[in-house]
Amino acid sequence: MRSGSTSFDFATAGRVVVGAGRSAELGGLIAGLGSRALVCTGSHPERHRPILDRLDLPTAIVRVTGEPTVEDARAAVAAGRDHQADLVVGIGGGSVLDVAKAVAMLLGNGGDPLDYLEVVGRGLPITRASVPYAAVPTTAGTGAEVTENAVLASPQHNRKASLRSRYMLPRLALVDPSLAIACPPEVTAASGLDALTQCLEPYVSARATALTDVLAAEGLRRAAFGLRAAYLDGGDLDARTNMAICSLLSGMSLANAKLGAVHGLAGVIGGMVEAAHGAICAALLAATVEVNVRALRTREPENPALSRFDHVASILTGKPDAGVQDGLAWIRETVQLLRVPGLAELGLRLDHLPDIVAGGRASSSMAGNPITLTDVELHAILETSM
Repeated sequence: MRSGSTSFDFATAGRVVVGAGRSAELGGLIAGLGSRALVCTGSHPERHRPILDRLDLPTAIVRVTGEPTVEDARAAVAAGRDHQADLVVGIGGGSVLDVAKAVAMLLGNGGDPLDYLEVVGRGLPITRASVPYAAVPTTAGTGAEVTENAVLASPQHNRKASLRSRYMLPRLALVDPSLAIACPPEVTAASGLDALTQCLEPYVSARATALTDVLAAEGLRRAAFGLRAAYLDGGDLDARTNMAICSLLSGMSLANAKLGAVHGLAGVIGGMVEAAHGAICAALLAATVEVNVRALRTREPENPALSRFDHVASILTGKPDAGVQDGLAWIRETVQLLRVPGLAELGLRLDHLPDIVAGGRASSSMAGNPITLTDVELHAILETSM
């Protein structure tokens, strides 16, 4: 199998700390990064009291209670300015980490989220460093602790879009798998399938590199061992550790090799229905793999992505001679086991599909797809995923 490009750049968080129980070290790890902290958490900040009590500096807390919006980011920035925060800490799932990342950038650069948002905003370049930002994920899914973008929904545009810059990479990523033990099964399923997808898409990406190949393949291996086990027994620390590392590696991979059609379509769908991003990705995954492979065999049979899809199948199934159909069977069986609904059950309607195809084609995530898909092929993915 041909490896990815051997001429590449690679960027990630300034420091990555991994291990069960290591969230207790947060106070020491951020010492000297700032004097006043804005802490973004989920709906129940009291869950993180043991961590927060160890922070030896003035803090203000902002709660993020759902998929983040432009208005959520504005409110959090206002709270940060009121507190005179020169440090941002995110403790939570991907939504929390994205808001915290956006706030750190806006505190460093000024302006409004719509000044910098792609597609729906002005898309201005981010020219200055964010204030120092520490990311502490409590779910295993988005890899947001090591990515350079933050996704925000703009209800007025009926769309999700990204703020994006290398300046937005966190100063610290602190990954403690034990924090995910309290994560409910449905969140474990959606976030875990998102992490799996974020390893699969960079692995077959047109922009894959020799380094992202290694990271993405190991992430897929971790998902094969950990995803179903973490869903069936949330207290299984080995499974949680596998998924935490899968998520971490997925973030490193996507930040440097890009994604593909799953995320290109999912970003548009997420602006139309109230559903977890990971659940949308899971609903799209099997059909997207199938359509990509069919398109490659028809139009680009020499494309190295074809052998990569076979290798993905061998990693997920544990069978060295597995092919694409075996991998598809594993994905479909896993989605069914984890009780992830189709797009129709998530609220999507057939009359949405033309707008999703148009929006997905323009998405920056689509740039990494191993082959340019036609509108008919994108429509087929959506119909099959309903």
